[in-house]
Amino acid sequence: MSDKIFVTRSSIPELTEYIEEITSIFDSHFLTNMGPKHDKLQKGLCEYLKSDNISLFSNGHMALELCLQALNLKGEVITTPFTFASTTHAIVRCGLTPIFCDIDPVTYTIDASKIEALITDKTSAIVPVHVYGNLCDTQEIDRIAKKHNLKVIYDAAHAFGVEKDGVGVGTFGDASMFSFHATKVFNTIEGGAVTYTDKAIGEKLHRLKNFGILDQETVCDVGANAKMNEFQAAMGICNLRHIDEDIAKRKEIVELYRKRLGATDGIVLCSEQSGVKPNYAYFPVVIDETKLGKSRDDIFEALAKENIYARKYFYPLVQDYDCYKNLYDSSLTPTAQYVAKRILTLPLYSELPLETVNIICDIILK
Repeated sequence: MSDKIFVTRSSIPELTEYIEEITSIFDSHFLTNMGPKHDKLQKGLCEYLKSDNISLFSNGHMALELCLQALNLKGEVITTPFTFASTTHAIVRCGLTPIFCDIDPVTYTIDASKIEALITDKTSAIVPVHVYGNLCDTQEIDRIAKKHNLKVIYDAAHAFGVEKDGVGVGTFGDASMFSFHATKVFNTIEGGAVTYTDKAIGEKLHRLKNFGILDQETVCDVGANAKMNEFQAAMGICNLRHIDEDIAKRKEIVELYRKRLGATDGIVLCSEQSGVKPNYAYFPVVIDETKLGKSRDDIFEALAKENIYARKYFYPLVQDYDCYKNLYDSSLTPTAQYVAKRILTLPLYSELPLETVNIICDIILK
């Protein structure tokens, strides 16, 4: 192809719509510190995500890191190695020790049946990740957490707008982090949020993202600067107007991928989850070289030769990062290791032409 096709492309409103939304910012000179755009977006997101409580942040990583800090966790945190770097980095930067649990071979989320065996007297929380919009086994995780008196903080970076039996994904556990990065289904350019159940968490999050400041003369927490500014919020307000339309376009693309690739032996697609309203965030495939006769890397390179840039997402596993590989052994999570070596996410964004999807499928099948 003459134009480069990447795995994601940011959804943005018409320029005139964004200009109209930010005009009042220039009139007021209110640029940050939880202004009117911030508050408007916060209200809109509560409604869309079906969550009573939400706190907005400059990015998803700071949202997760400060959420962990707000919960005063100590010791060990059970999580998944099949995730983006941010999940583990946030845990480590809070002085906590990540304990890696293997993943479910169907959903690629944390294998809830293997969590209890990892719990020790040092365990304080579970940080599961909803991967590609696939939901974790929230019911079993909730049972385990209550039995062992553990906090549950979901990394819901991939799960914006996903629902289970009509319940918003952000209502599970003690808190959920959402990423509003430019590559996500919903974006505020950069940005993130935490939904939570206990209002005391929200009060602490409000302080932590503003340097720990309580009032003009009192700083009661060692906080950070992680506030969402008004220009980010304005982008979010615009994108939220079009989110259902964008998701509907993504669905059409996913259905074409499934139709073209679903019957090919050696190409494993994610199963649709019962009772789940998906957001079609990503389209991952696992390549079984023994059946297909070609490896994941073969397909990756064949697409790249045609200016189509898929992504090995997530590869390598977290334990194999240079900064962690001397501390952990990825062979102890064999399912995650198997998937990471064979995973490929194909291009998926709302404006991706169906003709391009067909070209991508033609290259893979050839």
